[in-house]
Amino acid sequence: MNDVTFNLLGPGDPPPFTLFNPAGQAPVVLVCDHASNAIPAALGQLGLGPAELAQHIAWDIGAAQVTRLLAARLNAPAVLGGYSRLVVDCNRAPGDPTSIAEISDGIVIPGNQNVDDALAEARLNAVFWPYHHAITQALAHRWRHGQGQAPALIAIHSFTPTMNGFERPWQVGVLWNRDPRLAEPLIARFRANPELCVGDNEPYSGRDVGFTMNTHGGAAGLPHVEVEIRQDLIADEQGCEYWAAVVGAALAAVLRDQTLFQVRHY
Repeated sequence: MNDVTFNLLGPGDPPPFTLFNPAGQAPVVLVCDHASNAIPAALGQLGLGPAELAQHIAWDIGAAQVTRLLAARLNAPAVLGGYSRLVVDCNRAPGDPTSIAEISDGIVIPGNQNVDDALAEARLNAVFWPYHHAITQALAHRWRHGQGQAPALIAIHSFTPTMNGFERPWQVGVLWNRDPRLAEPLIARFRANPELCVGDNEPYSGRDVGFTMNTHGGAAGLPHVEVEIRQDLIADEQGCEYWAAVVGAALAAVLRDQTLFQVRHY
């Protein structure tokens, strides 16, 4: 497998990203790092079967559909990653030990054992960099056509209800690092609903994990936030529609603040 160094994607493989609703006019770009569980044919399913590839280790279940529904609701473009996080994680820095995971949630990934530099670079060049370049282009387009407004960047993820034996109580989490402009009012909006258990930097912290947000949002001074939804809640179309409505209503309210859309570094 490690001799696959060039042209990792074949003619039958899907593209490295999908641009949804590219004509969206809102000063917002939505992204979904873990939208797909696809594996390039050249990597032979990484030695995994359909059962493993359907699990949360391979992708963020439900996140892609929620992202598409939000893009339509907010009239915003969305960039969705085209490949499984097991090929290369688009929300990790290249070279990070979790960028190409050898083990995920206790499951050994045979095709990720002893990946050499050439194959790691091939995965980055085929999957990772095209996706991130598409985010850069989408943000640049909204900025050029936004009447001087700096666009907001919103990432949609989902998380498994149980991890390492811990039952996660949150239904939705808001992840952020230094910039509070979107995160704090969004958390307040969610917590106004007494039926919601809302995580502030839970089940992960945006201060620990956030390559996409830090690279495209924080470094540029753009308002940005990551929203995590528990996967059992968005495992079917009805759940996706319900949570797209919940998250969409909160985001729409927060995004009405026109002072958000400016460059600020924290």
